Amino acid sequence: MTTTAHGLGEIKALAGKDLGHSGWLEMTQERVNTFADATDDHQWIHVDPARAADGPFGGPIAHGYLTLSLVIPLFGELLDIQGVKMSINYGLEKVRFPSPVKVGGRIRLAAVVVSVEDVPGDGVQMLLDFTVEIEGANKPACVARAIYRHYA
Repeated sequence: MTTTAHGLGEIKALAGKDLGHSGWLEMTQERVNTFADATDDHQWIHVDPARAADGPFGGPIAHGYLTLSLVIPLFGELLDIQGVKMSINYGLEKVRFPSPVKVGGRIRLAAVVVSVEDVPGDGVQMLLDFTVEIEGANKPACVARAIYRHYA
């Protein structure tokens, strides 16, 4: 379910809120290959299914940064910010990739709003804890603290 926040006041009220989980997204070989082309990272563990089948993960895996980049569309399923002039991705803290995402696996995002504080320029800074979960896995694919700024 998507949470909608209208304006800075409603954004501030989200502090401490668990935004829940996004829907599941399948990690396809096509997506991995497209990311490899975009980043020029064609390591065999990502793009060579035959060789990767004999590798340490039993098949190809997604790039960690691909997994991280998918936070953007998955987060859009959880929070809809309206009534602001601009929202920006201000950065990330404590990014880790505890477990690889195998091609064919499914991921989803869990998000918690840690805090929301005023910043100069009629804005707020929102800290969120993101966890990218892998269906059926004990460890997440990615954990990170994201920092967003929203301006009225």
